[in-house]
Amino acid sequence: FRFKDSLAEDLQGAHLVISHAGAGSCLETLEKGKPLIVVINDKLMNNHQLELAKQLHRDGYVLYCNCSALVETLQSMDLSALKPFPPGQPEKFASFLDKVFELQ
Repeated sequence: FRFKDSLAEDLQGAHLVISHAGAGSCLETLEKGKPLIVVINDKLMNNHQLELAKQLHRDGYVLYCNCSALVETLQSMDLSALKPFPPGQPEKFASFLDKVFELQ
């Protein structure tokens, strides 16, 4: 997709998501419980997307590859090996902010 206000409907019906490694795209997909293959752009300088993809892969949540390896990744993937992404805990962040700003 070039641009959509929301991918929620598309994600709901998906059996597999193939995406770039933008943090928003990855987290939204993982929070919906969908298997994710992250395709990194290895030509970007200071590639933070690669760092995110590698960490999510190390943690067992995603598969990742570059464009040239996508077909091979699709042919050899084992989605059952992926771990479910844990739900967010926004209350921990709120509590941290309360402590930092002495609101508690």
